[in-house]
Amino acid sequence: MPLDLSRHFLPIRIAVLTVSDTRTRENDRSGDTLAERIDTAGHIVAARVLVPDDTDCIEWHLRQWVNDPSVDAVVSTGGTGITGRDLTPEAFLRVIEKQIPGFGELFRMLSYPKIGTSAMQSRALGGVGGGTYLFALPGSPGAVRDAWDEILVHQFDSRHVPCNLVDLMPRLQEHRRATNTSE
Repeated sequence: MPLDLSRHFLPIRIAVLTVSDTRTRENDRSGDTLAERIDTAGHIVAARVLVPDDTDCIEWHLRQWVNDPSVDAVVSTGGTGITGRDLTPEAFLRVIEKQIPGFGELFRMLSYPKIGTSAMQSRALGGVGGGTYLFALPGSPGAVRDAWDEILVHQFDSRHVPCNLVDLMPRLQEHRRATNTSE
């Protein structure tokens, strides 16, 4: 991916959310993989939490981070499948104000050569809520690597051209400012 090295790298603060009924902090390989990649890329792990597959609990953490000015993005791992306990997308959709459909589409496209038609079972998604980026990834370390290494690391790099998500951060709440000035 092309970088404009005349631009400065701007680290962002990313909260990591692992959603699982079976994992613990000691065996959370996907969360570890994600946190390591965030750190290696030069960003800051603003928080890290492991929660059960519970829609209300997931939503509560998302809302806490969306309302926290020290968090620029939330990336979760787990709970994006199609079984009865996979509830992460439902919780995210309660918080997301604007979806980024291209993220899930691109993730599944990148997954297809590796896992074939099983890629259709992923409900990975992205969006924006309260000026915070929200991305839900599947729970395997391989899926985390694919999503981070092939999509997010580039979009979270302020030097990535022709455009990146960091450049858009100051504009994510323009609709709210416009609403507040017209009242």
